[in-house]
Amino acid sequence: MPMSQELLTYLTRALVAHPEDVVIQSEEEGDATVLKVQVNPQDLGRLIGRGGKTAKALRELVGKAAACHKEGKVQVLILE
Repeated sequence: MPMSQELLTYLTRALVAHPEDVVIQSEEEGDATVLKVQVNPQDLGRLIGRGGKTAKALRELVGKAAACHKEGKVQVLILE
C-alpha cells in the first residue's frame, strides 16, 4: 500500500465515528493516482467539514506527502 493511501486511511479513521466502515480504493487514471474514500453515511458531514475545509485539508496533506515521497500526483475523492 502506498504511503499516501496509508496516511489517508489513518487520518480518515481518526476523524469518523465509525472507523470500521472506512474503505479506500486506489485507481490509476492517466498520470495520477485517485484515492476514493467511502465512509458510513453518518460520517460524511464530519469528513467533509464546514464549507469543505476538512476535505480540503485532507487533500492537501495527502498530496504534499505523496510529492515528498515521489509517488506522483494523487487525487482524493470522497464518495457518497
